[in-house]
Amino acid sequence: MSGVWVFKNGVVSLKNGAGSLQGGKVLVHLPTNEIVTSYEVLERMLTSLGWERYYDDPDLFQFHKRSTVHLISLPKNFKKLKPMHMYDIVVKNRNVFEVRDS
Repeated sequence: MSGVWVFKNGVVSLKNGAGSLQGGKVLVHLPTNEIVTSYEVLERMLTSLGWERYYDDPDLFQFHKRSTVHLISLPKNFKKLKPMHMYDIVVKNRNVFEVRDS
């Protein structure tokens, strides 16, 4: 699959040479059905679930949950958030988030 990844309105999509969009994924907060469009939005949601910002690595945007050994590590730039990062959030917050096709 070739093309260019495009980030627009909180949605990451693959744009091929013909100009159409393919295969974009979005992270959805299930209780509100809200698409996560920024780290500010994600932090609000994770904080309400007991996650705390973790400032150990200045190159990453991280969250830790005190009652667990879980750590969510994300690229500092929200535009570089990939489906693998989204699925990590889903796995560590079952029944709260979901990855969907855009």
